[in-house]
Amino acid sequence: MTTLQIEYCHPCGYLERAIAVQEAALRQFGTELESATLTVGDHGVFVVRVDGQAVFDIAEDEFDVDDIVRRIRKRL
Repeated sequence: MTTLQIEYCHPCGYLERAIAVQEAALRQFGTELESATLTVGDHGVFVVRVDGQAVFDIAEDEFDVDDIVRRIRKRL
C-alpha cells in the first residue's frame, strides 16, 4: 500500500491547505492509500510525499490542489 505524507508549516497558516490536499487525496484514492498523514513543520515548508518521494514542494511549485492530486495519481 501507498503512504501519503503532507508536511506543512503551521506558523505560515498552511494547515487549511494541508487538510484540503489530504481530503482530496482520500476522496480520490482512499482505498489505495495505507495512510494519509499531516506532519507539522516550520520555516515555510509545504511538501507532499508519496512513499517518501516528494511530488510537490511549495518552494518550487505553485499551490494547486488538483495538480497535486494528479501528481499523486502518477505515483500510484
